[in-house]
Amino acid sequence: MNASVQMPRIDPEAAKRMLDDGRAVMIDIREPAEFAREHVAGARSAPLSGLATRDLAIEADKAAIFTCRSGARTATNAGMLAAKWPEQAYLLEGGNEAWKRAGLPILLDRRMPIDLMRQVQIGAGSLALLGTLLAALVSPWFLVVPGVVGAGLMVAGVTGFCGMARLLRLAPWNRALRAAR
Repeated sequence: MNASVQMPRIDPEAAKRMLDDGRAVMIDIREPAEFAREHVAGARSAPLSGLATRDLAIEADKAAIFTCRSGARTATNAGMLAAKWPEQAYLLEGGNEAWKRAGLPILLDRRMPIDLMRQVQIGAGSLALLGTLLAALVSPWFLVVPGVVGAGLMVAGVTGFCGMARLLRLAPWNRALRAAR
């Protein structure tokens, strides 16, 4: 991925005007489960994980506005995104979060679970906090809990394997997440 490519950024209000005028198409590069939970109305899903082999130029006569949750993924992958679109392309400044802050409409399906990495962050943080509190209030042996959580996060970062994510994917509330894949 070539992060050195500078793609112009567009603010949510200007993007909305271009979309409403039919001069642009919004392309959301988040994964299917993230898109299913929440996305800009009319946005097209083009997950980053499959983008290398996908032809995006469906409406090549329009500008593309690439978005993700916060704008970080689009900025990091600007080179690949620019190469995938033959016409003018923009990055939505601040992603879908900025779109929502601007008061623009977003489609939200609360039946879909929050994305898996956020579930891992909530679970790991909760376990670390609980273990620390129990160590302070009950026994120092409870420090093993945040230690194991920290080791698990380190292994996940180094190897790409996250045991907690694999367990959470099997949780009953994530049935809809598995179906969206």
